[in-house]
Amino acid sequence: MTAPEPEVAAARMTAEPTDPDVDLHVPAQRRQSWRAQGPIVAVVALGGAIGASVRYGAGLLWPTASGAFPWTTLWVNVVGCAVIGAFMVLITDVWAAHRLVRPFFGTGVLGGFTTFSTYALDIQRLVDGGHPRTGLAYLAATLCAALAAVWLAATVTRRLVAGRQR
Repeated sequence: MTAPEPEVAAARMTAEPTDPDVDLHVPAQRRQSWRAQGPIVAVVALGGAIGASVRYGAGLLWPTASGAFPWTTLWVNVVGCAVIGAFMVLITDVWAAHRLVRPFFGTGVLGGFTTFSTYALDIQRLVDGGHPRTGLAYLAATLCAALAAVWLAATVTRRLVAGRQR
């Protein structure tokens, strides 16, 4: 692998920051940026720990045998997608949530609860274990069920909210 040309590396180092109003080379602005982002990072971490713990508990309650269809992970992902569908409607259409609610619950709790990594690992284990059809079925079923769950939950929540507002 070759190192980038010096001009390219220099251009990257002098490129505009993500937020053009904040110059992270200025110590006061760097501290201010951390103060603004620190609480968000903290609630995402806390929420992620909670969500991942609940997912881990579900795996302990309903373990999947080697080579079997991973129903627990499928249902965890489907339920998580349904909850995020309803949650997003509620915090965007119904009430103005505190600025930390969405990162805590949406990104943290539900991000920790749902699991793309376990989904991918389950598929790999099924294929490596000589069950490629089951792996393919699981791949398709999770994708379709998760998308259907988020759409259905968002649609039902919108209708329920509209009915209550009349």
